[in-house]
Amino acid sequence: MSDIAQNIKHVREQIKKANKDTRLIAVSKTKPVEMLQEAYDAGMRDFGENKVQEILDKYDKLPSDIRWHMIGHLQTNKVKYIADKVYMIHSVDSVKLATEISRRAIQAGRVIPVLIEINIGNEDSKFGIKPDELEDLLRQIADLEGIKISGLMCVAPYTEYAEENRVYFKQMKQLSVDIMQKNIDNVFMNVLSMGMSGDYEVASSEGATYVRVGTGIFGERDYNI
Repeated sequence: MSDIAQNIKHVREQIKKANKDTRLIAVSKTKPVEMLQEAYDAGMRDFGENKVQEILDKYDKLPSDIRWHMIGHLQTNKVKYIADKVYMIHSVDSVKLATEISRRAIQAGRVIPVLIEINIGNEDSKFGIKPDELEDLLRQIADLEGIKISGLMCVAPYTEYAEENRVYFKQMKQLSVDIMQKNIDNVFMNVLSMGMSGDYEVASSEGATYVRVGTGIFGERDYNI
């Protein structure tokens, strides 16, 4: 078994202990196609990318049943390139972006599941909206065709101690519960995308439906690419 296959097996085992309903996304940004193929051969089907260009570069070189997740900040002028390719967009944080995704999805003849990105740690360096802005944004975009508002996403603050982020994951879960009780048309809270290599077990135990693991599967990223 390759290192990547062993890493996937280990991560899946840890997730299963925390929450059997959590699914794993392999964060493959900066990683070559060969490594993604290894992960695919080890059973991975969900891959997350931060940049549109990387999805475009890898899309035709890998099996067609891969579910591509756009997990990085998405500029409105880049939506057109991936509207027919991505399974889900995790990083919606404005009416403008949601409107453009809607427009491009309609052109592509599909409905794209989207998640609203929450800046749960209120960090200046992070994208996403504040929790108290969520309901207003949802009510502004709920009527858009071509998108299905499926839940929430966050990037918790960096910490060496995963337990420190439990409070943020609890807040995310509560936020999803609160919104679900509002019964807004076309707003579903089935998906909670949170937790990364350093804290995915904690996130999973607090109700994450997706955890996004890169380093824990592929090793350290090469930022020189």
